[in-house]
Amino acid sequence: MANIRSVKGMVGLVTGGASGLGRATVERLIQNGASAVILDLPSSDGPALAESLGVRCAFAPADVTSEEDVQSAVSMAREKFGKLDLAVNCAGIAVAAKTYNFNKGIAHSLKDFQRVINVNITGTFNVIRLSVAEMGKNEPDADGHRGCIINTASVAAFDGQVGQAAYSASKGGIVGMTLPIARDLASMGVRVVTIAPGLFSTPLLAGLPEKVRSFLARQVPFPSRLGDPAEFAHLVLALAENPMINGEVIRLDGAIRMQP
Repeated sequence: MANIRSVKGMVGLVTGGASGLGRATVERLIQNGASAVILDLPSSDGPALAESLGVRCAFAPADVTSEEDVQSAVSMAREKFGKLDLAVNCAGIAVAAKTYNFNKGIAHSLKDFQRVINVNITGTFNVIRLSVAEMGKNEPDADGHRGCIINTASVAAFDGQVGQAAYSASKGGIVGMTLPIARDLASMGVRVVTIAPGLFSTPLLAGLPEKVRSFLARQVPFPSRLGDPAEFAHLVLALAENPMINGEVIRLDGAIRMQP
């Protein structure tokens, strides 16, 4: 009999957990009987969200690029809920700029490029490396399974558009490290999977004019709409529960292939 897992009773750490894809993931974990630590910036809606979700949810104010902040969030999972089974990386930022603006004679800001790489790649890796130290303490199940890491890349890792050099590079980095980290952690029974979402209705897109949003929605072959963060959260739970999915990047995009 295959080893069927359930998120009920699991403890998850979700970065960027106060809004968008991260928030939907936290809410679904709680609804399905798991506990969750929301890791997000001190300025986020994290405290109010954690309070509204009850005793199985806690907020850890943190910047994903800080070793100290992330370590204290990981420690909070153990102190409040006894362990850490799942880490979901949803924190991320984006900038839009061409490599060189020939009309204005301005090169892409190096500072902006470095910031996107730092938050999206270094931040993701920081959370992974510190979370797995905690997961390694878990008692393995019959499969030898101790934990699971789920990262968020983007279809921009594969079909990056004009102005997305920094963002696409950062998401490509997340895709590129998925397999080697899965291999690194295999002997400890920790899986690593990455989701590459297409166009989702998140705060990142909410700022766009309605006309632009509906134009984007029409680019999605089927279903021809923006993704709902709840659909991302649904996949997170399926991945957490299915022990055979490992070292893989899954596009969640309604078959979209981004135009230049």
